[in-house]
Amino acid sequence: MVRKPTSKETARKPNMREAILAAAEELFATNGFNAVSVRDIAHAAGANPGSVTYHFKTKDGLLLEIYRRHCGPMNLRRSELLAAARRVRDLQDRLEAIVRAYVVPAFTSGSDLAGGGARFTRLRAVMSAEGNEVARKIIAQTFDDTSHAFIDAIHESLPHIPRTDIVWRSHFLLGALYYSLVTPERVSRLSRGEVDGSDAAGAIEQLVRATVAAFQAPALDQAASARRRPVVSSKT
Repeated sequence: MVRKPTSKETARKPNMREAILAAAEELFATNGFNAVSVRDIAHAAGANPGSVTYHFKTKDGLLLEIYRRHCGPMNLRRSELLAAARRVRDLQDRLEAIVRAYVVPAFTSGSDLAGGGARFTRLRAVMSAEGNEVARKIIAQTFDDTSHAFIDAIHESLPHIPRTDIVWRSHFLLGALYYSLVTPERVSRLSRGEVDGSDAAGAIEQLVRATVAAFQAPALDQAASARRRPVVSSKT
């Protein structure tokens, strides 16, 4: 039977719940969900395993709470920025504002537990790569509504591009966002030190510009038709 923390233990460590959350988030982001045990989390938090199960019941419950604490503020911030972006009259400027509204909250400080942040984005990337069914359900539950809102807003700015194409391109944006936050050192290495891959402001600008250009590219069907179109000779 799991021992529950005593009232004295709770009084001595009033922030134990927060310490467990922080430790679990760091371990999951670094090692993945499957490789981390409740004992690992307890050790990193300076707690006993009973404290973890007392506060969160299971490891699944701990992961769900990590997502909840980040997704609410992150989705709220994205929604606020999206609402402002949709008021931009020029369609080109509006598209850039929409993309920026999606990207910027992911780059907020990883120590800002109320705002999402780079560490949480790294965790999401690891969870996605791991293919964990628990994480997949939590991601759908917490992010799909916001994702639909952004896809619809982009489609409104680019009505000539099929929504299915925009879905694909938003999928690629998420991959680029994950990779930029998970392996920033690769940019530094491949640029031979001319660029600091951990420069959030620079990464945001590069990602926003590249994504806007990708969304504005011809629709897949239009591009395929153009490639198949016969070249008319100018000779007479």
